[in-house]
Amino acid sequence: MSSTTRRTRAALATGAMALAASVALLPGAAFAATPADVAENGGAARSSDDSTQALLDSVQAGPAKNVILLIGDGMGDSEITSARNYQYGAGGELPGIDALPLTGQYTTYSLTKAGKPDYVPDSAATGSAWATGTKTYDNAVSVDIAGTPQDTLVEIAKANGKKTGNVSTAEIQDATPAVQAAHVAARSCYGPDSVTQCGADALDQGGLGSISEQIIGTRADLTLGGGSASFRQSARAGQYQGESLFDQAADRGYQVVGDAAGLGALTAADQASPVLGTFTDGNFPTRFAPSTATVGGADLAPQACTPNPARLSTDLSLRSLTEKSIDLLDGDQGFFLQVEGASIDKRDHSADACGQIGEVLDLDEAVQAALEFAKADGNTMVIVTADHAHTSQIVDSTPPATLSTALLTTEGSTMKIAYGTAAAGGSQQHTGTQLRVAGYGPGAANVVGLIDQTDNFFTIVNALELDRDLDGLSADGTVSAPAEVAPGTDFTVTASGVEGDRQVSGVYTPASGDPVDLGYVDVVDGVATFTVTAPTALGAGSVTLVGVQSGVELRADVLVAAGAPTPAPTASPTPAAVPGGSGTGAGGAGTTASGSGPLAFTGSDMVPALLLALMLAGTGAVLVARRRRRSVLDHSGAQL
Repeated sequence: MSSTTRRTRAALATGAMALAASVALLPGAAFAATPADVAENGGAARSSDDSTQALLDSVQAGPAKNVILLIGDGMGDSEITSARNYQYGAGGELPGIDALPLTGQYTTYSLTKAGKPDYVPDSAATGSAWATGTKTYDNAVSVDIAGTPQDTLVEIAKANGKKTGNVSTAEIQDATPAVQAAHVAARSCYGPDSVTQCGADALDQGGLGSISEQIIGTRADLTLGGGSASFRQSARAGQYQGESLFDQAADRGYQVVGDAAGLGALTAADQASPVLGTFTDGNFPTRFAPSTATVGGADLAPQACTPNPARLSTDLSLRSLTEKSIDLLDGDQGFFLQVEGASIDKRDHSADACGQIGEVLDLDEAVQAALEFAKADGNTMVIVTADHAHTSQIVDSTPPATLSTALLTTEGSTMKIAYGTAAAGGSQQHTGTQLRVAGYGPGAANVVGLIDQTDNFFTIVNALELDRDLDGLSADGTVSAPAEVAPGTDFTVTASGVEGDRQVSGVYTPASGDPVDLGYVDVVDGVATFTVTAPTALGAGSVTLVGVQSGVELRADVLVAAGAPTPAPTASPTPAAVPGGSGTGAGGAGTTASGSGPLAFTGSDMVPALLLALMLAGTGAVLVARRRRRSVLDHSGAQL
């Protein structure tokens, strides 16, 4: 970001305050209605008091400790208005979405691969814009138009020590949740079986893997949504080849849950025991049963929306998932949480007015939960917006040869909604109009005015004071290992201070013979620990660890010597029992490790006493690599 842009963003809050202060000099009667005016004008006026002080109070300078970003997929102004009219009346308010005090508009265009504007974007390009601050082409997930991966808010926040969460009512492989956790050229690269869709991104083609595999590797503290089907697929390559993704997640320390009881039993979500919760094979069922529009449908008797009998229980509603996520993520280090109401878009595509309205109402309840927390906390920024606009329109009369429907609102009036961008049975199109963006809390004044979708990325990064140089966050990494080990014994080698990486790979080079590939391990709170078996041949060897993302290389020399002290057994934390899922486990040829990191000694300086202290350190405890847990539960509660 240029210095000019930084100054502009930093000055926005001050400008808003100055503007509000200037308004305060005007007579209240010039811009605010009185109670008598409201009665005399048929209740049309929404504001019956001077709003100046409320606006001034709402402008808070950053930084913020926490940020909650709520996305209504396909939630343009028309979708907001129709939901408000239906549930609360023309003069009513959505108690969550309409309650945020600072509002602006943002542009959403994407790019072609040639770099030209594409005025009507998709969810992958738009999500990538706020997740990475980078414009890209439709279908791309957090890569630029050249295909280069761009760091996401979840990856950056996690590297900076923030807790992170990603919640959706869609499959969590869908575009909006995927942009925080994956980097692929095609949004349809859901799982290992998406061979054609993944192409060069597949693990067996040398890529980063499918979206589901990358979700596991990105290791957000908490991931909740649908999409179980893709996690039942098995890896086709790599050190987890042949193993289902659910089993892989458990092996890598995840708490895997698949029902409300399992979610409710969770008491922690962190890097040692992140949460992977998938509650449906595909997308969540909607709040209301479908009401598909037809040609001339708005001339029929208006209908009321009816509850969907397939809807999940209220403890898996978007509000409940948001509340549970906040409860698990809230802590001293702060957090970034993205929450998506996904099927506003999906039901709009299907010309389903009741479906889309119900999904807006579900999102609004989640916004209410976020605002309640933010107001009590006092140090949380909440942003509510959408990815792109959609096709539904509130119309006055039934349009000819166009799909339409008539709904009976809470006021007993008829609201006609039309869909004019596809024929019956087709998919209604996105539109390219600007969108509402609204904010509350420290730093939220940066949403005011006309901004672009990419500005959301910088607003959030700046509010949380995140360091975007992830390579630099691993540059001062250190390695620790015993100076001497006895032949044939197991010993541990630990990389510390590698917060900018998500995985570390390792190679052991013995005194004679071929190097041994140790595979990779996940970085947990800046630490990655490998268990290595010393050869029987005596001599000096070495272990080389490389940050997978940063490329930082760390080396420890280890002498295999007769009579060397045998390292004490490594302590392994006991997994917590989680109904509907599994506790912590180890994975791969290496292992995961938790804690703030062992003492930063190099191999030649490490003495046996310090090695013993290191291995017994509580938060630096090592999980033995060959210990592979396979106790993932399926969604009926049975062992897989």
